[in-house]
Amino acid sequence: MNTREIARRFAQTWQSGWAAHDVDLLLSLYDPGIVHHSMPFREPHRGLDALREYLTWSFSEENVLDVRFGEPLVDGDTAAIEFRVRAREGDLAGCVFVTFDAAGLAIATRDYWHMSDNPEEPR
Repeated sequence: MNTREIARRFAQTWQSGWAAHDVDLLLSLYDPGIVHHSMPFREPHRGLDALREYLTWSFSEENVLDVRFGEPLVDGDTAAIEFRVRAREGDLAGCVFVTFDAAGLAIATRDYWHMSDNPEEPR
């Protein structure tokens, strides 16, 4: 397994999938047993159905203008990838930590992110 290539594919797919709100495309990156933490103090989303529900909810009122994922930092089977999203509701910046299985699917993810306080701030 070349984790760097897998992590780049993960980032590129998320970049295009988030911009299009394509939940099915994003779910193709995950093992059926995925455990996803969307924020430090939230209960994890366990399995593809729970992740689908979370992503559908997350995208439901979001008007995306631009999505960018950075170059993954890789160590063993794990990658850290920064992301930035511009939306009409404000800017979001964060990082996802992803652990991949031998088939290249995400088996565990953890996100940390923050929304800007001022969506009217000039860019």
